[in-house]
Amino acid sequence: MIRLFALLLALTAAHAASAQTLRIGLREDPDILDPTLGSSYVGRIVYAAMCDKLFDIDANLNIVPQLATGYEWADPTHLILHLRSGVTFHDGEKFDADAVKYKLTRDLTIKGSMRAGEINAIQAINVRDPLTVELVLKAPSAALLAQLTDRAGIMIAPKAAEEAGDKFGLHPVCAGPFMFDSRIAQDRIVLKRFPDYWNKDAIHFDQVIYMPQPNGAVRLANLQAGALDLVEYISPTDVAAVRKDPKLKVSIGDALTYQGITINTGNSPASNTTIGQNALVRQAFELAIDRKAMIDVVYDGLFTPTVQANPPSSPYYFADMQPPARDVEKAKALLKQAGVPLPVPVTLMAPNNPDLQQIDEVIQSMAQEAGFDVKLQSLEFASSLQAGYRGDFNAYNIAWSGRIDPDGNLWPFLHTTGTFNYGHYDSKAMDDLLDQARLTPDQAARKAIYRKVVELERKDLPLIYLWTPKNVVGMRKAVTGFVQVPDGLIRLQNVTLAPG
Repeated sequence: MIRLFALLLALTAAHAASAQTLRIGLREDPDILDPTLGSSYVGRIVYAAMCDKLFDIDANLNIVPQLATGYEWADPTHLILHLRSGVTFHDGEKFDADAVKYKLTRDLTIKGSMRAGEINAIQAINVRDPLTVELVLKAPSAALLAQLTDRAGIMIAPKAAEEAGDKFGLHPVCAGPFMFDSRIAQDRIVLKRFPDYWNKDAIHFDQVIYMPQPNGAVRLANLQAGALDLVEYISPTDVAAVRKDPKLKVSIGDALTYQGITINTGNSPASNTTIGQNALVRQAFELAIDRKAMIDVVYDGLFTPTVQANPPSSPYYFADMQPPARDVEKAKALLKQAGVPLPVPVTLMAPNNPDLQQIDEVIQSMAQEAGFDVKLQSLEFASSLQAGYRGDFNAYNIAWSGRIDPDGNLWPFLHTTGTFNYGHYDSKAMDDLLDQARLTPDQAARKAIYRKVVELERKDLPLIYLWTPKNVVGMRKAVTGFVQVPDGLIRLQNVTLAPG
């Protein structure tokens, strides 16, 4: 009996020694973990481990198979998807064409869906056989396939989703390498390895713990102390400290992201402000800002000033459209032309990220010189999103994680019905251009349309684009196999952690 007990202890110790946990630091706490209802960037990082998609993107921004093995266009309005066999969801339910139809239908119809505008080109979803789905479109869609590389393409277990209803995000069930285990708000999200994952040989951890830590200095300190193994965002001003630490390393790559200030032009009574109702005032506000100076001070000059939603790596980026130089006198002249009383009051809302708080303080000081009285409002990230949707803001400094197709960077923010049009910007001319771009497959013709989009946006200025950042990921040197992808998501396939 004693020998048996000793053997059990040895086996337990051996299992504990072989079990590995990866601890990842996040800059914010995600919102609801439901891919139909969720809208946070850090939520997408968690989904990357928990929820496989129909398609993914690689480091070169190519669309690659994941739960789908391929596709073909039967004609411009009929997209055929071929699905991977032998895949199961975390609850054991089979992944098949019916599951694809369920998820896409849910995205299109469920109350509060954040995905409906992304895939509303779909008219019908036909199950041809268990591993083949036909998407019938209302009209040609140049952007649809790219949408299936993100949350619209995430597949969820139909039975679990039906039973949970709008509470599905409290215990999501997907088909990725890790299963949801538990969550403590503002503290941690714990995922456990899914033993029946279709690509299980590429997974080398038994558990992943995501820890939201809005303060960059705290994230860095925890990484240096070994309390975190990987941090999805290191502040550029901390890069030198990471490089000096013999136990750490940093991976820096181009991003799809932009940072910008959305102006409330029509969402609730909070839009009835001088800056919300007058484009000249918005133009003056922009001219009061020195983007490069802000970036130099807060981000060590690592980021790129911009006036566009698409990054310089995009074929839809216009190199001749650059940010205007700061011009306080011209800003004052525009305010005089607008005939508004001074100072112009503006409340600038942002998530409680120390970097953004510092940025907003710089904006506050700069804008004051031009005739603005800027008050700062800092909210927990998910709370700021809800305030944005309600229209409970004047101006909202918020980042967008970016998409490989320009439609994903522009339509949701500038179209009247766009999901992330927080300020309810309403322009028929803009709607027509954005809708036309969706229907135009030819890249040159599509780029010409998007140039008009950028020109109109620059005139109305419902969104003041500030900069395109870099993805700056810090990690222990013991972490190997990490691949930097421009969307910034942390993909754990083939990532390992050396013991010790």
